[in-house]
Amino acid sequence: MNSIEAYEKDIFLQLDFLKNFQKQKTISDAQQKNILFSGSGDSLVSAMLAESFSHGMVKAMDPLDLFKNKHLAKSKHVYFVSISGNTITNIRVAKLAKKSTAITAQPKSRLAKVSDEIIPLDSPNSGVFTAGSISFLDSTLTCISLVKKITIPKNNTMFSQAKSDAAKLKISNRLFILGNYETFPLAMYCAAKFYEILGYDAHYCRIEQFSHMELFSANKGDTVIIFEEKNPHSKQLTTSLKKIGINVIHPKIPKDKISQTLYCIFFSQFLTLFEAKRKKKNDCHFVTSKKIRNVSNQMIY
Repeated sequence: MNSIEAYEKDIFLQLDFLKNFQKQKTISDAQQKNILFSGSGDSLVSAMLAESFSHGMVKAMDPLDLFKNKHLAKSKHVYFVSISGNTITNIRVAKLAKKSTAITAQPKSRLAKVSDEIIPLDSPNSGVFTAGSISFLDSTLTCISLVKKITIPKNNTMFSQAKSDAAKLKISNRLFILGNYETFPLAMYCAAKFYEILGYDAHYCRIEQFSHMELFSANKGDTVIIFEEKNPHSKQLTTSLKKIGINVIHPKIPKDKISQTLYCIFFSQFLTLFEAKRKKKNDCHFVTSKKIRNVSNQMIY
């Protein structure tokens, strides 16, 4: 099984996973005021979603920022999100934190060993090295359920709709993915999938900031994806961008916040999967780019 096939298999494994997902006990508001979430890559996205679902009660921070500003970690209970449990900066900060909890798929990892508590992630996968999908969904729902009581939809509506919507679309290899307070982390996740799977030039931006900054580097033929419910502001942006030759994708985002999160996750996965298939790719870009991955590994581990 190649890494694109494994990515597709992991995407579909999410359907059964959702039916069996075990939510965490929600942390009280009083405790949330003294909590930080931290992680890198997809795991930082999960941490940022914890922040937005808590309405800013908890904060999400980059682990290197915490390491360089040690006083922040020393006064807080830090939840470290790390699938591998081996990201070196997380491990260093966990040793400094007032209290540390590892959210990880590897309960015997180095991060787990230096943490005070462990929340194990137990999602199935294809067993093949590929881009994160089901592991990300697991960490995200775990983080969100720690800060807010949530109800996971029992049907497959979001999954089916995201698949159907993504299948119809054509994209360029230069993209801007826009999000708001709740969906900006998901725009970041979507961009990450384009980096990992296709090696595309993707940018994740806040909707307001895009018009002030990134828009000035956009060119005719580029693709803009908007992760926000349709409203007068986003409709005006769509119309204006189309007039100057930019391809705009503005899917119908659900109003319910957990459904919104699930839809954007699945949409990001299917959009990159279908593009990889159209390009007849067998393996993810980061799997075949060994020299770049070596540099990444040297910095991460």
